[in-house]
Amino acid sequence: MKIAKKLNDWRKYRETVSELGRMSDRELSDLGIGRSDIRRVARTAVGF
Repeated sequence: MKIAKKLNDWRKYRETVSELGRMSDRELSDLGIGRSDIRRVARTAVGF
């Protein structure tokens, strides 16, 4: 069960990083996120 949750969390993390990475700098700025913050934001969103 733990392994399945970890894999699911990893998938969500990668999807979040991918989605945020496709956004323009302007869109990220509107959200208060810098491009260098994407991975940290994704980790926080998933709960790593």
